[in-house]
Amino acid sequence: MTNMKAQTTKTMEIPEEEKRLEKQLCFAVYATAHAFTRAYKPILDRVGLTYPQYLVMLVLWERSALPVKTIGEQLDLDSGTLSPLLKRLEQSGLIKRIRDLRDERQVIVSLTPKGEAMKGEVDTIMTAIGKAAGCTIEEMAEMRDMLHRLRANLGRAGEG
Repeated sequence: MTNMKAQTTKTMEIPEEEKRLEKQLCFAVYATAHAFTRAYKPILDRVGLTYPQYLVMLVLWERSALPVKTIGEQLDLDSGTLSPLLKRLEQSGLIKRIRDLRDERQVIVSLTPKGEAMKGEVDTIMTAIGKAAGCTIEEMAEMRDMLHRLRANLGRAGEG
């Protein structure tokens, strides 16, 4: 495998075959993200969540109550995207939003008892996705770690 990092000062010579769409890492990640969303849909429909709502719930199941800003940072969502998600979750009775008494500029999101009870669905959801993906837990962990590293590298490259 060619080390692309060492090649940053000059243009790499890339074989024509590697320029094809199906050979692009970015397209493989993009298409896989869409496939994940499609695979999650019927599973999450059963519990009344969309995929982005599920991600918000995962964050809250880990920490119980967080400022909106922190949730947005963890999920890499801006407030224009996150606010409608939170509104729908609140209308469903899964979360509540209250102003922070110490800093009224901040809104704290917390789980309701109904939202907390839904945490029991995580094992079912993860098992179903694992089966759909056809991967072992170890393989999924390895891919996840590689994707985290890729995302961090791309984040640094985008800053400079």
